[in-house]
Amino acid sequence: MEPHENTGHPRRWAILGVLVISLLVVVLDNTILNVALRTLADPVHGLGATQGELEWAINSYTLVFAGLLFTFGVLGDRLGRRRFLILGLALFGLSSLLSAYAQDPAQLIAARALMGVGGAAIMPVTLSIISNVFDPRERAKAIGVWAGAVGLAVAIGPVLGGALLEHFWWGSVFLINVPVVALGVVLVAALVPESRDPKPGRVDLLGVLLSVVGLVALTYGIIDGGEHGFGRPQVWVAVLGGLAVLGWFVAHELRSDHPSLDVRLFRVPRFAAPVALVGLVFFAAMGVMFFGAFYLQLVRGYSPLESGLLFLPFAAAQLIFAPRSAAMVRRYGGRAVAAVGLLLTTVALAAFVFIDADTPIWIFSALGFVQGAGMANIMPPATESIMSSLPREKAGVGSAVSNTVRQVAGALGVAVLGSVLSAVYRDQVGPAVAALPAPVRDAARESVSGAYAVAGRLGPDAPRLIDAANDSFVSAMHWAAGASAVVAALGIVIVLRWMPGRPVVAPDAAPVTDRELAGTA
Repeated sequence: MEPHENTGHPRRWAILGVLVISLLVVVLDNTILNVALRTLADPVHGLGATQGELEWAINSYTLVFAGLLFTFGVLGDRLGRRRFLILGLALFGLSSLLSAYAQDPAQLIAARALMGVGGAAIMPVTLSIISNVFDPRERAKAIGVWAGAVGLAVAIGPVLGGALLEHFWWGSVFLINVPVVALGVVLVAALVPESRDPKPGRVDLLGVLLSVVGLVALTYGIIDGGEHGFGRPQVWVAVLGGLAVLGWFVAHELRSDHPSLDVRLFRVPRFAAPVALVGLVFFAAMGVMFFGAFYLQLVRGYSPLESGLLFLPFAAAQLIFAPRSAAMVRRYGGRAVAAVGLLLTTVALAAFVFIDADTPIWIFSALGFVQGAGMANIMPPATESIMSSLPREKAGVGSAVSNTVRQVAGALGVAVLGSVLSAVYRDQVGPAVAALPAPVRDAARESVSGAYAVAGRLGPDAPRLIDAANDSFVSAMHWAAGASAVVAALGIVIVLRWMPGRPVVAPDAAPVTDRELAGTA
């Protein structure tokens, strides 16, 4: 082989375009439903869903998605990645159709869970296919485009959802997936080559079962604790039970002669450090997006569509900088690029501590741009470090680990930072609502949206309650933003201590060796 021969697939860039389409529809669905919640609660124009039913309409998707990501990444390596992608897209399209025409909240919750199964089949194989069709010298650039698509989808979800709801019925936020998925299936079948692990070995059935049970239990505990408080025993039963099962999974994988995940990889800094970094970044970022939506729609009074548009600078930064991160890594090294990206992200998150109810709104969007630029230069080098640690035939494992950590960390960020937000809000707003009747007082103390609902029935006293609720929420937002910044700053320490520096750019860049796995390298 010539030393500079490109080993990538001839149609690799067209294939990347198809994978981005497949990825967009999955990530969009993580954010697009949020803007439809108020409509779904309406008994006339929606389904008359209760608060608990709305929570499960979101969480049934997240729970199944996070629980199956790792397993489906492993099975995709074994059974064929293109096959898994087509099956995942078809299932996602069918369940989107069922969601759009659900007749009651229970049907919607079930259809959303089915969408989670389809999404879990799609997400990990997109990244593993990239690793297989691109030469290692181009893989970082391709992963930069992939990461930019994730950031774009996160930001445009609320915009698209708001625009659809202004012109169509609530089911349109799901129905929009169907033609995109149909196009994706046709293009995947026509362009994407099949690939799999040529030596898959036996299926680690116990490992697969333990990973699903552990991740589902842990994610359920995190979500339930974030919504209803971490002071209840059942929350800790789920969290600690999930961690115990995952500990059993690790012990089993260390003993198994055919592990689904070689957990010894976590001894290797160039694999473990970027995995930790992905988790920390999404923990911090998703928490900020959570309180940012409430800040814009309630404190500042913007519509769902307007709020979505104010998040667009975050998406613009992702589109501008993520595809260019590979060139930055080649020039300065992954450690330097990721450290600068984390510094930008930390500064943006810390600056939210100074945002109040009267801050010019362009400052909010400018901070979103800075945060997007920072994350655009974190995710690609981190993801590339994870994927380059493994041989091409094991790409699904790296993709699954990266995506699972991102999903669970995002849920944990919303839960933990949401709990900080709720606790500080309740403490701050307490004196202002002390004189209200008990049922009304409890609703106003529970959340800023509850206070707005109560204010609608108070007549001339409403402005005073709204001002107190806004001030309390902004104060709580400052605490949550400060915690997010601390978490992001911890990532800087990890990068400077353990992330690899300048990358190996040879076409046959070596994956993790047996000596590294044994801890003797």
